[in-house]
Amino acid sequence: MKELDKTYIDQLDAIAEEIQNSEELKVYLEEEEDEQYMEIRQIHEPKITKIYTEVANDHPLQLLALEKHLINDKFEGLFLPRILGFAVLRGVINDDYKYIRPQSHFKDILLAICNSSNFDLIKQRIGQTIQIGFALSSDIWITNLINLISNKRIRYFLSGLKAPKFRDPRSRALGYVRYKNQFRNENYMSTEFPSTVAGLKTLFPSVRKFMIYRIEQKNSNSSFISEIKSFLDNELFQNAPEYVELLGLYTHFFELEDGDKDHLKSVFNATRTRIPNFAEQWWDLLIDLRKGGLDIDPSADRQIISVLDSSIEDQLSAYYKLADEIHSKGYMNEEASESVKAFYGQHEGMSPINKCLRATIFGYLKRFMNNLMLDQYNEYFELSKIFPTYMDIFSNQKFNQNIKELCMAYVKRLLKKYTDKRGKDYQDIKRFVSSNFLELGFLKEKEIVELFKTRRKKKPVKS
Repeated sequence: MKELDKTYIDQLDAIAEEIQNSEELKVYLEEEEDEQYMEIRQIHEPKITKIYTEVANDHPLQLLALEKHLINDKFEGLFLPRILGFAVLRGVINDDYKYIRPQSHFKDILLAICNSSNFDLIKQRIGQTIQIGFALSSDIWITNLINLISNKRIRYFLSGLKAPKFRDPRSRALGYVRYKNQFRNENYMSTEFPSTVAGLKTLFPSVRKFMIYRIEQKNSNSSFISEIKSFLDNELFQNAPEYVELLGLYTHFFELEDGDKDHLKSVFNATRTRIPNFAEQWWDLLIDLRKGGLDIDPSADRQIISVLDSSIEDQLSAYYKLADEIHSKGYMNEEASESVKAFYGQHEGMSPINKCLRATIFGYLKRFMNNLMLDQYNEYFELSKIFPTYMDIFSNQKFNQNIKELCMAYVKRLLKKYTDKRGKDYQDIKRFVSSNFLELGFLKEKEIVELFKTRRKKKPVKS
């Protein structure tokens, strides 16, 4: 955990002093009405939110220290329900929707709430959060936590939030996803970078989750570049698979200043020559990143090319030389497609390197199709001319199926827009699909007829 900057500590302490000296708190302590506590929240929580948002955006490694600071009683429990939710969602879960390690920060915040003089008001806003947090935790961990609380009424409250329905992994998964969606517009992810081999195994899943989150959110990551460089310079980590994974995320997606770029270039090329099976690990990593939803687009490839020492003759140099040609000439260029064909033929069809090459080409097609407006269907017709070329080069059923799904999704959107069967748009689309989909093997004649068949509306049932 990184310490909170003194500037933020001073700002938070000033808010705490405002709360303690406020007339609203004085009235609340005298009358203890819910509405009066709500008034305190409405006045002071936005100030805390502003600081929290700034730290989350610019100094995410300080978030845990910030949250621990807010546990202090002088804040009267403000903001604790939100950071309890953040703590629940930060934990890394396995395929069974259980935490891979106990969540001590979740426990610390929950205990602070339970010991708060404002517990009866705060508990009205944390039931679902605790329920999900308990569902993801082990029974032993929950029991030990509840036993730390002396107040029987609070212990009973917590025990009641162990939902039997979440014993089923499918119910846990559904509950977790629904809960997480409530925070989709929040920035709350943080982590701790390991410094020991033991810490590498326990902390790296959190580091991975944090890095991917920051990449997807397109946040500024300059505040923790030094932690990444320290990780990469740690000789204890340099033969671990986690090392290659972090190197891949860092190299593909982080924009760096010249000094940091020089450091990365040195580390990257030293690593690819030091680890005997580096290329194999690299292709597997690219496949896993794409499976996880990260788009390794031309800009990400160019990030690699910018640090790659092409004088080193290995698979990476060959692959990224081809990638550079595809990105510069365009995937529809005949010379580029011939280069793809030659490269692809040098490796087994199902090899990881060929899988990455197919994903690069498909990525282009997918981005084009996803950004295509419905009135641009003629551009889709033009794009389709390249489909047979790559379908023939790759001769891969999954690749063909993926293209088919892209095309079907777009055509169905077109048919929802262009409903006049006598109109030029509808007829152009029908003629194209009838010939092209049949030729590419996307649909059979009977399926094409069915696609364009007029659906009769059901007659209303007479009463």
